[in-house]
Amino acid sequence: MHSTHRDPVAYNSRPSHAFYFGGRFDGTPYDRYGYLYAGFSPGAAVCEVLLRSLAFPGDGGPRLLPRTAFERRSLSFLRLAEDTEIVSLMSASDLAALAQDPWLVHAEGADYPQTRDWGHWIRTHTKSWAQGFVWPSKRDPADRVAVLFDDRGRAPALEPTGAPPVDFGTEEGERWLNGVLTPYLARTAPRMPGREF
Repeated sequence: MHSTHRDPVAYNSRPSHAFYFGGRFDGTPYDRYGYLYAGFSPGAAVCEVLLRSLAFPGDGGPRLLPRTAFERRSLSFLRLAEDTEIVSLMSASDLAALAQDPWLVHAEGADYPQTRDWGHWIRTHTKSWAQGFVWPSKRDPADRVAVLFDDRGRAPALEPTGAPPVDFGTEEGERWLNGVLTPYLARTAPRMPGREF
């Protein structure tokens, strides 16, 4: 998932602040690299980006996704164009090999400065080969997500699968998004009266 105006295969080269905001394994001024996060399925991508901090209302009804969260976003279908070597963070034994536990892949945003620091440590100890990490999706645990790095030799090459991207700012795209959100008891907030696509 990406901002509609961005190239879906472009790595984010802007470092996150070392101590505030940012993502789980972003580059920082202390370890600069471009990064690209990807979900292995539409559900994983949507959950990780759009449902991250969307609470259930408490009345048994669906969560309402604010329009500002999705209207300028699109989902593109990509695949790796070549073999890519990544560090697995999928199991307890994978994490233990790095002196870590599931906290690394389940921590909330307030702990991301620490997870970024651990990510930098892992990158330092896998300098010659690791082009990214893969771990279970926090918001859809049966699925996987990954981060890829652009500074390990040649950046992992991604390419479109051929399926057209879905622009959530269109009526058709919003309908598609609601189809993905339904199993997660969520849907897009209603459009304001008089506002058109």
